[in-house]
Amino acid sequence: MLRVGVVGAGGIFKAVHQPAWTNHPEAEIVAVCDVNEERAKQVAGSLGIDAAYTDYRELLKRDDIDVIDICTPNLYHSEIAIAALQAGKHVFCEKPDAVSPAEAQKMADAAAASGKLLMVMRNNRFHPSSQFLKRFIDEGNMGEVYTGRCGWVRRRGIPGKGGWFTTKELSGGGPLIDLGVHFIDVAMWLMNNPKPVAVSGATYTKFANDDISDSVHSAFGEKKDDGMFDVEDLAIGFIRFDNGATLQLEFSWASNVGEEMNFVELRGTKSGASLKNGQLKIFSETAGQLTDTVPVIKGADRVQPHEENIKHFVDCLKGRAEPTLRPEQGVDMIKILSAIYESAETGREVRL
Repeated sequence: MLRVGVVGAGGIFKAVHQPAWTNHPEAEIVAVCDVNEERAKQVAGSLGIDAAYTDYRELLKRDDIDVIDICTPNLYHSEIAIAALQAGKHVFCEKPDAVSPAEAQKMADAAAASGKLLMVMRNNRFHPSSQFLKRFIDEGNMGEVYTGRCGWVRRRGIPGKGGWFTTKELSGGGPLIDLGVHFIDVAMWLMNNPKPVAVSGATYTKFANDDISDSVHSAFGEKKDDGMFDVEDLAIGFIRFDNGATLQLEFSWASNVGEEMNFVELRGTKSGASLKNGQLKIFSETAGQLTDTVPVIKGADRVQPHEENIKHFVDCLKGRAEPTLRPEQGVDMIKILSAIYESAETGREVRL
């Protein structure tokens, strides 16, 4: 059994990490750490254990823990991950990897030096539609994939308004770093991970004083009526890659759109593809006609992508799989996000 210590016992842990670990037959949570002592004890008690900590350093002193699972505010991901790797623990971390490229690189370097596995949540790679499309592309069915679009737009879905989500020091930014990680990553993974060479972008904050919500995702985080809101609520961007391919992006917590949706659209020389809210469509030319295809992916409604990501992490630790996500890809992701913020401030394209 892999023995897991959790750092950060808030909403994302309870919603997706906890069931993924407790459902896995080869892993068990043996300790919980949270700066909120009452929450740490409550979650530990719900798991039937009495090991509750408020300082992750005390948790890392334990020799009987194999894996540290990090579910804290973004600012602390790199600090805890590096300390855990140096303590000889494997690390699974909620996205994003870090709040700056320098911190993401330190994480990657610590993983390499320790020989331990570092993996950051990329759950949307593990959606059955994404898995099918990856194989479809790898088998050559789309030809050259040369451009695409991706995004996650909400009408009103600001998480934890006034709390750490909307406080730049703790989060690193708004929907770009919160949501952008998901679908920029899926798009780049499907495109065979080309190296980003330049980005441009713009950010807007127009709904900081709006308290309406129409999205279940606004329930994440803890709201504070007198808290901070110094991040964007909409980000627009454009990425150029070393192979000539390009990617447009749009991520918002709040904007006047018709519906909330997430999407990845890719265009290839043989066919195109659209993943919208997990629904896959293929656009091609067959027998002299333009054709649209909706693949039937059996069992897609029964798969929990977060859980599949953690299963993959365990498979890698057990030697049954090679990591589908490597730390250097995480460094590239944070470089992209950081450069888009820089471009938004300067009004200029940023070379990577």
